Amino acid sequence: MISRHWSCRIKREEEGNYVKYLQEEILPHLSTLDGFLGASINRREVGDFPEYLFISKWTSKETIRAFSGEHIQFAVVSEKAQNMMHSFDQEVWHYELIDSV
Repeated sequence: MISRHWSCRIKREEEGNYVKYLQEEILPHLSTLDGFLGASINRREVGDFPEYLFISKWTSKETIRAFSGEHIQFAVVSEKAQNMMHSFDQEVWHYELIDSV
């Protein structure tokens, strides 16, 4: 299993819209993709903006490539989402699962 980690800072006035967008559009779409195993939405306060860490789980880097394109290290961020953001990471981090309890 591969986990894909990505974060962004959201404009405070857009925070509710962003969470709704993730829950109603992004997660349902990802759930239709082969190799997608699930995701978590994590939040913390960082300075003036709430930061969100999105961790998705995939069966392999090949299944991530089907979602993200050839260069899996780059973030996939729609224009709609970008309009709600103060800033976002251009790159993502991938980790192989070694053990879990």
